[in-house]
Amino acid sequence: MSARILIVDDVAANRIVQQARLSAAFYDPILAADGATCLAIAREERPDLVLLDLDLPDMSGLEVLRILRRDPRCRDIPVIALTSTSAPAERLAAFGAGADDVMDRPANERVLLARLRNLLRLKAESDFPAPDDPAMAGLAEAPALFEPQGTVALVAPLSALADGLSSALAEQLRDRLVVLSRREALAELSADLDRESLPEVFILQDDGRNPSATLRLLSELKSHQATRHAAVCVVGPAGEGDEAAMAFDLGADDAVGPAVTAQELALRTRGLLRRKRHSDQRRARMQDGLRLAMLDPLTGLYNRRFAAPQLAAIAARARAEGTEFAVMVMDLDRFKQVNDLHGHAAGDQVLVEVAHRLSANLRVTDVLARIGGEEFLAILPDSCASNARRVAERLCHAVDDDPIRLHSGEELHITVSIGVAVAGGEGDAGFSVDRLVEQADLALLDSKGAGRNQVTYRLSA
Repeated sequence: MSARILIVDDVAANRIVQQARLSAAFYDPILAADGATCLAIAREERPDLVLLDLDLPDMSGLEVLRILRRDPRCRDIPVIALTSTSAPAERLAAFGAGADDVMDRPANERVLLARLRNLLRLKAESDFPAPDDPAMAGLAEAPALFEPQGTVALVAPLSALADGLSSALAEQLRDRLVVLSRREALAELSADLDRESLPEVFILQDDGRNPSATLRLLSELKSHQATRHAAVCVVGPAGEGDEAAMAFDLGADDAVGPAVTAQELALRTRGLLRRKRHSDQRRARMQDGLRLAMLDPLTGLYNRRFAAPQLAAIAARARAEGTEFAVMVMDLDRFKQVNDLHGHAAGDQVLVEVAHRLSANLRVTDVLARIGGEEFLAILPDSCASNARRVAERLCHAVDDDPIRLHSGEELHITVSIGVAVAGGEGDAGFSVDRLVEQADLALLDSKGAGRNQVTYRLSA
């Protein structure tokens, strides 16, 4: 589906020209002639980006920006403000009102299209809902009123060139500003540094002598694992014209010509910091969601959802290599009595402690999962029957030998019954994974029937 671009301009000829350009670039243009229509369309149709003329007949374009940024339905829509005056005060006001970029009219068509691609790509990355995203449940927190200090690196080919800009920028930024040469910036990529110590924003200052070197550095920063999520702004001759279009397509988060003021550059930098932190938070929520999808929240062990594909992978490797592996199904004995007599909080303490003891007595390569209330599954790759028996008996002793002390001070004696099934090896390549787990379950029932706190095992599925 083509991205929908809302064109807001009170001059019909301007709207038609922009519509033709965007249609030729395979976008879906939407037209509005005033601020009120813009706001109505933005709320109802949620376009992917807004091209906003700041000079509108019914209200100021700056007021339109402020309303968009206050509205939860529209605050994340990228906005490129177009100005006919080129007045520094108006540009600063537009950035202050929430514009993602400000371009002079008439905008360079190639740069404008590259900037559109750039902002749409960034929006697509941040629009993907993370698992368990609080906003999806209506539990999103209000935006933070305090923005912590960030680290900004100014990278210049010559120290003398950086001195003037760094001094002017330091007066406008409340963030930590460090000055690096290009060699030092590349050295940081190869150094084994903590990611938290790396700059969040790189400002690449170009002196016009070798724009391709600036663009190569941009490409290095955006492709390197340590800095690919850092924001990068190109400043100077490489930040305007055809070089700017190339910079955006190489992944630059912003690009601006040499005439930019320190005050405007500071506003752009703060915007880059906010956007980067927003993306970092969404990635962190995504990672947390993936982790929670694989883990049991009480014990921290893997859950059944994660264990099933792991078992299939270990079985496939055993078939390919002709090796044996073991599956253990474990169940706490008389666990219902713990909950009935001592409460579910005590039962949770028991489960957590048992999970800890089981984990401590298995190898790093083994897989341990909680697959039911008090039921656990262990998968032991490269384990024969004798080895599996020794491990299972060790697990029984680990649970049985020492009582579990509750927070109340009371001590409980807990035991576990284990069923073991072993498959694989030469002559047993046709085993069934489902049948193997079934055999381990049957062996567990045998252990329960034989008096509990025992191990029963079967050699083949």
